Amino acid sequence: MKLQAIAERLGCQLVGDGSIEIHRVAGLEEAGPGDLTFLSNSKYQSLLRSTRASAIIISKDAPPVEITTLRTPDPYLAFAQSIDLFYFPPEPRPGIHPTAVISKTAQLGRNPRIGPFCFVDEAVSLGDNAVLYSHVVIYRGVRIGNDFVAHSHVSVREYSEIGERVILQNGVVVGADGFGFAKTPGLNYRKITQSGRVILEDDVEVQANSTLDRAAIGETRIRRGAKIDNLVQVGHGSCVGENSLLCAQVGLAGSTKIGKNVILTGQVGVAGHCTIGDNVVATAQTGIPSDVAPGRMVSGYPAMDNKRWLKCSVLFSKLPEISRSLSKIQQTLDHLISKGSSG
Repeated sequence: MKLQAIAERLGCQLVGDGSIEIHRVAGLEEAGPGDLTFLSNSKYQSLLRSTRASAIIISKDAPPVEITTLRTPDPYLAFAQSIDLFYFPPEPRPGIHPTAVISKTAQLGRNPRIGPFCFVDEAVSLGDNAVLYSHVVIYRGVRIGNDFVAHSHVSVREYSEIGERVILQNGVVVGADGFGFAKTPGLNYRKITQSGRVILEDDVEVQANSTLDRAAIGETRIRRGAKIDNLVQVGHGSCVGENSLLCAQVGLAGSTKIGKNVILTGQVGVAGHCTIGDNVVATAQTGIPSDVAPGRMVSGYPAMDNKRWLKCSVLFSKLPEISRSLSKIQQTLDHLISKGSSG
């Protein structure tokens, strides 16, 4: 594709030769002739001197560079859009594979693509343009909107509701039983029936092997535009707010409430019945045992203000020396007090 055409498709300002033929998008270090690369983080600025790319996507306000540029206010977004010009993921063929099992009471929208060994149970409603890769299982009574994509080994349990343009990556489980047990007088545990449902609103994406549990009563809800990374556990009765990000290995205990535009980075854990306000950021491995007010950045365990945590973490490695110094000071004070008393 000519660079001029790419610039027009992406809405970028072209500076240089628009007749260059571009074959793919690549990183600064891997790019070669015929490649389009990008720079969105200034710490990689030095790589501009050595890149062999034919053209680069950079910030509108970046200094001049030697190679042809596509300038834009948001280079990372333009990079993301440029990939779609060159990569077309495979899809199941139109229609229903002969090994798929579709209930007679299921309602399928237009243009379904249902791959081998899928199962769609009774009273399921599946919208237009649904793509189900192999071994996808949709339980009874599930309602799914248009443009749904479920990759291999996805399971959507009974009575779940899924909106428009939702993507579930491999191994996602929507609506499995929440972890609910009541202790009996004999100190055994009686399973609590999980009669609730899970609701995914429009434009949600859940990545590989994550689990969104149903509650005993009520609902677990993932609101519009939220993105959930690999190996995330959303406990029963939780709610994840609009456009929030749950990164890899995040765990939400039951009845957690996450606000809008929240970012929980890798391995953050949130205790049950906590409320996380809008626009909160929790850095990696933060443990959150109580509510967090909107707009805060928190770190550590128990979660505290990020700046305070950074100061504390600097001291951790010095604690043995500080302890020894304090012991010496205490010994000196004890000696002086003892000497004063005897005098």
